[in-house]
Amino acid sequence: MPLTAVILAGGLGTRLRSVVPDLPKPMAPVAGRPFLEYLMDYWVAQGVSHFVLSVGYRKEAIIDHFGDAYRAIPVSYAIEQEPLGTGGGLLLAAQGLSETFLVLNGDTFFDVNLNQLEKFHKSRKSDWTFALFRSTDTSRFMGMSLNANQEITSLRVSAGEGDCLVNGGVYLVEPASLMTARLERDQKLSLEEELLPKLRSTGKRLFGLELTGDFLDIGLPRDYSRAADFLSGK
Repeated sequence: MPLTAVILAGGLGTRLRSVVPDLPKPMAPVAGRPFLEYLMDYWVAQGVSHFVLSVGYRKEAIIDHFGDAYRAIPVSYAIEQEPLGTGGGLLLAAQGLSETFLVLNGDTFFDVNLNQLEKFHKSRKSDWTFALFRSTDTSRFMGMSLNANQEITSLRVSAGEGDCLVNGGVYLVEPASLMTARLERDQKLSLEEELLPKLRSTGKRLFGLELTGDFLDIGLPRDYSRAADFLSGK
C-alpha cells in the first residue's frame, strides 16, 4: 500500500546551534551527508512512496537540496510562513492526506520495523500508534503509561519513576483523527504538549508499541558527535 511519510523538519535547532550554526537541524552533516538523507533512505527501503517535509527555519537549505524527488520518490513541502511548532507544522503537512500516514521527527532516528508497526496499528484500530522504547530519561523524552491492551492511558510520567516507555518520534496516524479534533490550522502548537493531549481528551484511540531498535537524537551536541558511527551500519 502506498505510504506517505511526513517529516517534521521546521524547528530552529537551538541546542545544536553551537556545532551546526547555519543549517536546520535535519540538514546537519553526518559523514558528508545531511542527517535527513539517512532518515529518508531508511524509510524508502521500508516502502515509503511519498515524503512531505514540514519546513520553516532555513527552509531553502532543505528545498534546494532535495527538490521535488529523492531517489525517485516524490517530495512535497509544507512551508511555515511563521513558526507553527511541531503540532502546527504537522497539521499543515497533513492537509490533503486521506490515508494512514507516517510521522517522523526530522532530528531523530529510530530503527522501527514498519511492517510490525502497521500490523499493530490495524489490529488495534488505532487513531495514533506510537513507536516506544525504554529509557530512564523522562526529563528529555516524553514518558507514557499503557494498559494491558497497549492503549495509552497517560502522556506523562513523573520524573524519577525509573525505567519507563518513552516516545520515539515515529507514529502512524489516521488523518480523520485530526479532522474531528476541532483543531485550528495555522496556529502555533506543540505536538507533545498540546496536540496529543487534545486528541486524547477528545476520545481518540492512542496506542503504543514497545520496540527494541536503536535510537538516536541528534538534538544535543554530544549525541550528534556519535551520529556517524551510529548510522554507518544503517
